[in-house]
Amino acid sequence: MTVKPLGDRVLVKIKESETKTAGGIIIPQTAQEKTQTGVVVAVGTDSDVIKVKVGDEVMYDKYAGTQIKIDGAEHLIVKMSDILAILE
Repeated sequence: MTVKPLGDRVLVKIKESETKTAGGIIIPQTAQEKTQTGVVVAVGTDSDVIKVKVGDEVMYDKYAGTQIKIDGAEHLIVKMSDILAILE
C-alpha cells in the first residue's frame, strides 16, 4: 500500500524501541516507553512549509499524529509543526 500525505503532513516510520537494556535485561512491551523518533518515508505537497526530506531521522511530539499500519509496520502521519528536530 502506498500512502501520500497531503499539505503540510509527513509520513514517518516509527523506530522500534529497545527490548533489552545494556545489561541484557529484557523489557516487557507493557513497560516500554513510546518511541518518539522515526524515519521520514513520504512528505506532503506543501513544499514551502515542509523542512524535512525522505530518509531524514526525526524526533516528533509525544502525542502527535495519527498512527497507521502499512505492510505490518507502524507509521505515523504528523503535521510538520509536530516535528521537533532532525537527528544526525
